[in-house]
Amino acid sequence: MSRELFGELREAQRRGEPRVLATVAETLGSTPRKAGARLLLRPDGSFTGTIGGGCGEAEVWQDAMETMRDGQPRMVVVDLTQPVDGDDKICGGIMRVFVERVSG
Repeated sequence: MSRELFGELREAQRRGEPRVLATVAETLGSTPRKAGARLLLRPDGSFTGTIGGGCGEAEVWQDAMETMRDGQPRMVVVDLTQPVDGDDKICGGIMRVFVERVSG
């Protein structure tokens, strides 16, 4: 975990502020980031860190916002193998991303 991400998480926990952590748990094939990549989501939808950017990250962001609301952990499967017109899924792999509320 990066120092910036860890520092923000520690401060959020100290203040009792909610944060959601999305961690790439597994990858298959070509993906923008590998297992261990993390994104820390704030209640306003902004975040620090990255799990790869683009539409895959946007997909995880939506589920992370749901976890922010209901506190339920999720495993999000990001399938980058299917070409979609106008989409930036160019990597061709699959990422499994674990999303959990870690403070607040």
